[in-house]
Amino acid sequence: MGGAIALDPPRITPLGWLLIAGRLLMMVALLIVCLPLHGLWKAMRLDRFWPRVFLTGIGAICGLQIERRGRPVPGALLVANHVSWLDIPALAQTAGSAFVAHDGLSAFPLLKFLCRLNETVFVARHDRTSISRQVEDVRHAIDHGGTLTLFAEGTTSDGTGLLPFKSALFSAVSPLPEGVAVQPVLLAYENAADMAWVGEEPGLDNFKRILARLRPLHLTIHFLPPLAGPQLANRKTMAAAAQEGLRRAQRP
Repeated sequence: MGGAIALDPPRITPLGWLLIAGRLLMMVALLIVCLPLHGLWKAMRLDRFWPRVFLTGIGAICGLQIERRGRPVPGALLVANHVSWLDIPALAQTAGSAFVAHDGLSAFPLLKFLCRLNETVFVARHDRTSISRQVEDVRHAIDHGGTLTLFAEGTTSDGTGLLPFKSALFSAVSPLPEGVAVQPVLLAYENAADMAWVGEEPGLDNFKRILARLRPLHLTIHFLPPLAGPQLANRKTMAAAAQEGLRRAQRP
């Protein structure tokens, strides 16, 4: 989590509770439909089509409306800022993306199971002996359709600015696998403060707050030009160049 701003627990109206219940039921129904179909696709060694359908559906159920500017480069590592858990369905929908996550998330069995369905790459930042395996996981995730996204801030921000990009998170792609482009991506929410997950707000409270919304959530995704030349020299140059690209894109 980013920052240290404590938020009061959400005050949810009766209509909000109805929206939460209805949306949860739709999410469960969507999972029940997608799971066996994903198993069939996987048995035939096809791409991650059904996880993308599931995540796109999650975004739609939550009222996410997306405007895309630019295009994702096929087979690229996307380097994005991070505002909300909704970033994941948004990038799955627009770029067919899998994701890089800290290996601490794998300690939660259900979350690990859902992440693995979409070929999430779990990165152990302090285990240098696992780097070769992580590089193989990166290549596997990219080869099996779409892109792979790294949230380079390592946490969520309030959406009004950028937190420092952590070059250590680029360890799984340094050196960069042959043929993989690195493309910065800016996620710009309208009224981001209304839904950003920051401070000390518990994840469940944020989840309920978003599901209880009646109004849609508007997100513009800017796919910026890929990094090139000296910007790709190492993990520090990639982190610095990607952050500068997003900072320029944020300017009016």
